[in-house]
Amino acid sequence: MQFKGRVSDLELLDGQLLQITQGRGSTRGRAVIVTGRRRVGKSRLVQEFCDRSGAPYVVFQATRGRNPVAERAEFAATLAQSGLSGADTVAGLHSSDWNQALRTLALAVPDDTPSIAVIDEVPWLVEQDREFEGALQTVWDRHLSAKPVLLILVGSDMSVMEALQSHGRPFFGRAAKMTVQPLHLADVAQMTGLDAADAVDALLITGGFPEVVQAWQPGMNRTDYLKASVANPLSPLLIAGELSLLGEFPEASHSRAVLEAVGSGERTFTAIATQAGGASPLASGTLSPILNTLLDKRVLAADSPLSTKPDTKNKRYRVADPYLRFWLAFLQRGIPLIERGRGDIALRRIEASWTSWRGRAVEPVVRDALLRLLPDDRWPQTEAIGGWWNRQNNPEIDLVGADRDPVAQQIHFLGSVKWLETQPFGRREYDALVRDLSAVPGADPDTPLVAVSRCGVTDNVPLAAHWGPQDLLAAWQT
Repeated sequence: MQFKGRVSDLELLDGQLLQITQGRGSTRGRAVIVTGRRRVGKSRLVQEFCDRSGAPYVVFQATRGRNPVAERAEFAATLAQSGLSGADTVAGLHSSDWNQALRTLALAVPDDTPSIAVIDEVPWLVEQDREFEGALQTVWDRHLSAKPVLLILVGSDMSVMEALQSHGRPFFGRAAKMTVQPLHLADVAQMTGLDAADAVDALLITGGFPEVVQAWQPGMNRTDYLKASVANPLSPLLIAGELSLLGEFPEASHSRAVLEAVGSGERTFTAIATQAGGASPLASGTLSPILNTLLDKRVLAADSPLSTKPDTKNKRYRVADPYLRFWLAFLQRGIPLIERGRGDIALRRIEASWTSWRGRAVEPVVRDALLRLLPDDRWPQTEAIGGWWNRQNNPEIDLVGADRDPVAQQIHFLGSVKWLETQPFGRREYDALVRDLSAVPGADPDTPLVAVSRCGVTDNVPLAAHWGPQDLLAAWQT
């Protein structure tokens, strides 16, 4: 399958290898920690980089739950079969621990030409053997860093990967960090051949996950894609979500129940506790650490109201990536229907709720795009974009532009997102903004008002600025 997108990610890795080639680092070798959500395309990206580099390389893929002895034997076999110059030298060597196994890697990489060594699913190695981290640090310091090798450590458990380089851990301060994000809006538009507005829909459905986007054939509109996907129980749109969740969250776990509660639309701590608890709400002492873990893993995101007044106890939770949000909202309960050939029912359910679901799901995408467009000449100090709400969600402001977060010194604008097929942002929406702006701490009657609309704005509203689908797309093209 042709590799598309990821230009900036490939450039980052190329830059690391170039520093080794030119000898510009404090050590001859360099290490990079590559992390990102499961199924986001990390392994495919790294493989593509290795293939394009022209350098000799080895890629080792760890296996979850494997016996450490068998894992090290597989590591040795992978080295012996690699393109590294010392592969023949280490063939047949056996290691009693990870210190010896990684020293074998150091023997295999060449002394005088750049090479690449990839260890994929590092969290599983950490899980198998608590001595792995210490061995990695020792061999890196004594052997690998003295050679022109780019060591790439890949893992999907973002909390484990970030802990690898935290203060007090053996590998602290030895690696650069790179987070692989889902494909962005411009990549999705290019791969699907859609215009800006329809590409936003495609992003909300696929989340930019490569395997899901690849199934969106050029020329398909949203309905075509969904119809084809729900007609096939093995379509990427259906199976990627379940595979992603099963890799981290057993179905019967409290974590899975909490995630499903947020995915169903619950946003507050109390509502999540009630929904996830079943017969009785989850206790705060149970729910709080689960939410913190899901936040650490970047599965959930938590938003706080942005204004000049702190309000840390008024958080709203959401599923972090759009695809999983879509899957939990529509596809999880639709899978039994699809498996018995009634994908038409699942499709009708999606269509019935699509407009209201999309209206809220698009807000994080809009905010991310505005963060790329701003600051600009109109708002040179605007470096934070958020929303604002009170405890009752009345009013709720979609967009707040400010100088900083989580607590602003100055509010630069307030705005609304209207993302409908045929209705532009008009006088009614403008009047609602005027009515509600006085509720936002830091705003006043002179605070500029803005809008983001799928269908533009009417001529009779005095907005300070407005953005449309093409502007959001342009944010990712520059």
